[in-house]
Amino acid sequence: MNIILIGIQGSGKSTQGNLLSEKLGIPYLSAGHIFRILSKQKTPLGHQIKVVMNAGFLIPNEKTLKIVEDYLEKPEYKNGFILDGFPRTLVQAKKFRIRVDKAIYIKISDKEALWRISGREEIREDETLMAIRKRIEMFHKFTEPVLEYYRSNGVLIEVDGERPVIDISEDILSKID
Repeated sequence: MNIILIGIQGSGKSTQGNLLSEKLGIPYLSAGHIFRILSKQKTPLGHQIKVVMNAGFLIPNEKTLKIVEDYLEKPEYKNGFILDGFPRTLVQAKKFRIRVDKAIYIKISDKEALWRISGREEIREDETLMAIRKRIEMFHKFTEPVLEYYRSNGVLIEVDGERPVIDISEDILSKID
């Protein structure tokens, strides 16, 4: 099963992705993690990704598609995956050549997202207040149309992400079975 997790930064995608991975026995992968690894490489691509991410902007569609699709060609993903943080734009959703069985939207308010991120013990380099606000703005502008795309394809599941972690997890599992 190929599952996409969608939600604003701080919505709990990685928490739910790891729980789902454990329950379903398929690997969890964060697109953000892929890009953070690349941004640390001393290459032109690594530098470009670092600059774009630290400013809170999105990596261009074609580059993102190629990086994510190439990564998903690894053998560990041949029987399915749980992918968080991709697609972030309608172009990416429409051009993604890998079948998506379920797209799970973990819905939280902007205020809740800011509160959760500011309360983290470990703040990443790309989590400045300015970058987070920019990402929230980008989510509303570019990622919300992705929700409608998956809804129209009959694969979107929406869950209230402002509840206890276990309740959200059980809700997701009940809706994908």
